[in-house]
Amino acid sequence: MVKKIIPLLLVLVLLSGCGEKEKQVYQTVFLDVFDTVTTLRGYEESEQAFQQRAEQVHQALQEYHKLFDIYNDYPGGLKQVNDNAGLSPVQVDRAVLDLLKDCRDYYELTQGRVNVAMGSVLYLWHEAREAGLNDPEHAALPEMEKLKEAAKHTSFDTVLLDEQAGTVFLSDPSQRLDVGAVAKGWTAQRVSQLLPEGYMLNVGGNVCTRGVKPGGGKWNIAVQSPNAGEDNLCVVSLAGQSLVTSGDYQRSYTVDGKRYHHIIDPDTLMPSEYWRSVSILCDDSGLADCLSTALFLLPLEEGKALAEQYNVEVMWVDADMNITQTPGFTAALRE
Repeated sequence: MVKKIIPLLLVLVLLSGCGEKEKQVYQTVFLDVFDTVTTLRGYEESEQAFQQRAEQVHQALQEYHKLFDIYNDYPGGLKQVNDNAGLSPVQVDRAVLDLLKDCRDYYELTQGRVNVAMGSVLYLWHEAREAGLNDPEHAALPEMEKLKEAAKHTSFDTVLLDEQAGTVFLSDPSQRLDVGAVAKGWTAQRVSQLLPEGYMLNVGGNVCTRGVKPGGGKWNIAVQSPNAGEDNLCVVSLAGQSLVTSGDYQRSYTVDGKRYHHIIDPDTLMPSEYWRSVSILCDDSGLADCLSTALFLLPLEEGKALAEQYNVEVMWVDADMNITQTPGFTAALRE
């Protein structure tokens, strides 16, 4: 377990009411879940109280990480479902069923833009990206014919969920699941429910806040620029909401001088080129994770329509670093 506690002793907030102890802010960083940096920050009366909360959160994150891992085998997890595609239903942990039920809803609400049954396509991109990063001189794109063949096995209709039996069955033997587009946000939302007010959980850019800070202060969360080394784009003030960003600067590699990222358009089977990043502000981190991906794959007007349908606030950043925001997103910026 890689973990450290960093007390931020300079930040001290008095609680209202006579006789109540002062709370100070503590922070810990986890480096062993979801292949990303996870930060937990919260206000407690003692470091011991914070550490107890942190351990509870860390254990929950580790459990979800194992269940949704498609590269390593854990009982009741997604890799077992993939390994048994076309063979037999697999008894899974309840969290896997719950996630896939929500993923079915995400598939429908985005008209297939967010599709965790695209694992066969995403695997080809993953393999090409890993090979390219390991040997940049010979970096290459996946073969389009192989991508098109894999795309024939991405229907959610062949993902069979049996809640009564507690099983998942991929009836197409060539189908694979990959929940990377939604798992961090979905997990962050559920794990954050373990926390009282006065906490912030950030799972690799999927931010959940629990109420406000003691004394009523909001959480100020920076949105990273897609260009490495540049200042943050803005700072958003949150009070119980979630903020999630999808960007082309994560998990990318270069072929013949052009950079290719990991957010794949199901129509073209290539990385989408509409946006550099899309940030979603709403109450549910799982929905935000889903919609940040969906809107990344859509032109502006279609994205605006989908955002309005689900009452979320959005910031889009295009290839020239022009920024478009919904009025609610602008209103949430730190003054």
